[in-house]
Amino acid sequence: MGISTATAPAVIPAGAPATEAERLAFWEAAALRLDWEEVPGQDRPWHTTHRRVPADAAAGLGPEITWFEGGRLNVAANCVDRHVAAGRGDKVALHFEGEPGDRRTITYADLQREVSKAANALLDLGITKGDRVVIYLPVIPETVIITLAVARIGAIHSLVFGGFSAEALRFRVEDTGAKLLVTTDGQFRRGTAVPVKDNADAAVSGDNAIEHVLVVNRTTAPELLHTVPMAAGRDVWWHDAVGQASDVHHAEAFDAETPLFIMYTSGTTGKPKGLVHTSGGYLTQASWSFEHLFSNPDPALRDRDVHWCTADLAWVTAHTYELYGPLSNGATQVIFEGTPNTPHPGRHFEIIERYGVTQYYTAPTLVRSLMGWFPDGVPAGYDLSSIRLLGTVGEAVNPEAWRWLRDNVGAGTAPVVDTWWQSETGATILSPAPTDTAFKPGCAARPLPGVSTRIVDDAGNTVPPGVQGFIVVDAPGPAIARTVWGNPRRYFDSYWRQYADQGWFLAGDGAKYDDDGDIWILGRVDDTLNVSGHLLSTIEIESALVAHPDVVEAGVCPVPDPKTGHAIVAFVTLKDSSAVAGIQGALQAHVAKAIGPIAKPRDVVVVPDVPKTRSGKIMRRLLTQLFEGTPLGDTTSLQNEPCIAGIQSVLRERNDTTAPPASKELP
Repeated sequence: MGISTATAPAVIPAGAPATEAERLAFWEAAALRLDWEEVPGQDRPWHTTHRRVPADAAAGLGPEITWFEGGRLNVAANCVDRHVAAGRGDKVALHFEGEPGDRRTITYADLQREVSKAANALLDLGITKGDRVVIYLPVIPETVIITLAVARIGAIHSLVFGGFSAEALRFRVEDTGAKLLVTTDGQFRRGTAVPVKDNADAAVSGDNAIEHVLVVNRTTAPELLHTVPMAAGRDVWWHDAVGQASDVHHAEAFDAETPLFIMYTSGTTGKPKGLVHTSGGYLTQASWSFEHLFSNPDPALRDRDVHWCTADLAWVTAHTYELYGPLSNGATQVIFEGTPNTPHPGRHFEIIERYGVTQYYTAPTLVRSLMGWFPDGVPAGYDLSSIRLLGTVGEAVNPEAWRWLRDNVGAGTAPVVDTWWQSETGATILSPAPTDTAFKPGCAARPLPGVSTRIVDDAGNTVPPGVQGFIVVDAPGPAIARTVWGNPRRYFDSYWRQYADQGWFLAGDGAKYDDDGDIWILGRVDDTLNVSGHLLSTIEIESALVAHPDVVEAGVCPVPDPKTGHAIVAFVTLKDSSAVAGIQGALQAHVAKAIGPIAKPRDVVVVPDVPKTRSGKIMRRLLTQLFEGTPLGDTTSLQNEPCIAGIQSVLRERNDTTAPPASKELP
């Protein structure tokens, strides 16, 4: 592959309208930051920058989208080899910290050798271009290595959260038709070595295409390896297959539209959707947006950056801003295996201090946990002075949590990129610029350069300021998912049907403009509450609840009410679990004062935890189902599935006390 000259994208101010020609020129320049295979006689590596065939409503097909058609590149080489070739092989790529405290530092030269060995091992196991590989691992270096190795040989990876059940894993193995599962003997979680191999074995026990299971030894002492069940002819130890492979591998270039990964969305009903992201467009937007949002504005100072995205590697945030975005920019970053409060709630602050983290990108749910653990602020013993930038992702951050994060972790001055995007978009769509001097806590601000959005009503009319509408992406970036794996009809129905005539992508979130034209995300449209004709946002009510000094986390859901249409039910976790007496009245009064009497929760339920996806989004539909006692559907995609039993227990006890109608039955 030739090395393309890095080109600064055309300047389009964030949120500013751009012509289609300007937008395409912007993304062309962004793509030329990467290395592409040179094409003799052509002035650029591809023949068609962007092509889009409109959705076909009659056939139930979404739009056909391509970017950089005819161009060829290798994603892994762009993330590793080119930095080594440029003389930066000694730069640290990864600082790994395991939950028990084990540490490992990996340079770009180290990473190149390890990825090459893993690529050769994959080929030896019969994996070739287009084959699917399911990766069921915790946040450890091998996860990064094998992911890049799969991309390096043109295969397709699908990462699965290491805490998911055997059934959740089984679905992904079978739906992808994977030939290889990569897993581990166990993982460290909350101070305990949790077995994982049993789940993996159960997941591949049915009718599937799995030929091999590649097993990383994470928790078993060498002298006890014989106790780990290994199926003869199928299961292979990592240290045998990868450890003995050659560390030299020639990276082949692949077409820009070669599928790179399948990202499964989670939900409480229906099967998860496997979103397909392709190589050239995805890497272009991931790489450029990482630089725009997280890299030091002064290129001369970027070698001092230490990036930490706290997401699990199986989540799309980690794909874009922990794997491909940082590595394609040659950044140094931290990856951490464990939970944030093991062995104590200050573990993240220790890590920030130890590695000199400069940008800390995390979920609002973790910020709210930190608020609960440290109600008086971060203890003075932690040195967080290295922090230059903060970021939030997953869902709209409550203003109270935003202020706490900036005041306590960012010394009250660090910029906060409050990013809004989705698994489907592949990279950030809305965010304040990191160079902004004025921020609105909890506001996603405006679209990034190269993309655009609208907030519209059912008919597609732009809504006025202060009125909730549907946010649509009317000009997606090149990272947008191309289809749903094996189900193109679902791709059309889920994202394109409602505004097929306009060609807009329906994000599924409610939003509103303020008087300045900035955008506020109000949560999933199917979580909107309609109380006596008033449309209310779950996010707004939850933000009011979290602002109460006794509340750590809040999840609000609608339940049918014969008089008002919807009644509001609030599930809350408290800083002091014993402080339940009088809490319903106190929180009702608090919300009435903050928003208005119409927003008062009819019921307040104190629970140990609220159900969340692995991205930290509260599953409000699931809360409604739990409260009503209706079937729950699929809960295996939750990051904290055990909380369901705790909530059911609380509701049973509550219903026993309040003597509910006979029709209200709990599972």
